[in-house]
Amino acid sequence: MKYGYRIAKSNKTKKIALIAHDNRKQELIAWVKKHKTLLQPHELVGTGTTAKLLEKHTSLSVEGYKSGPLGGDQQVGAAIAEEEIDMLIFFWDPLEAQPHDPDVKALLRIAALYDIPVAPNKATADFILSSRLFNEVFERKIVTKERS
Repeated sequence: MKYGYRIAKSNKTKKIALIAHDNRKQELIAWVKKHKTLLQPHELVGTGTTAKLLEKHTSLSVEGYKSGPLGGDQQVGAAIAEEEIDMLIFFWDPLEAQPHDPDVKALLRIAALYDIPVAPNKATADFILSSRLFNEVFERKIVTKERS
């Protein structure tokens, strides 16, 4: 199958979704603390408990969506589809089955379709933050429709 595409541009100030499964929340908190100065100028959102913990432990403002299993992952996916989110930092736990695994898979699928950077771990998140594009406008190639 062939698909149509269009180009979208991010702003210099990004809207970044921060998500972590239970076994990875402390790792995400530590990562955000380490990079607080780089993240501060950007708009941060997160799911449920993760957003609350990040605000509590980093003093950054993090808009909270619902908890992942209660629809938060789907809310983030919808925001990506509406082109409101520019980047996804999602420290997911590959060793623990999650009751909302289908939602997680759908979220990652939407992120791929809308061509946003996704970091599933600290190493990838570090690479994204060190990119010259992190504080610049960048272009994304978004799938629009199937071509006949």
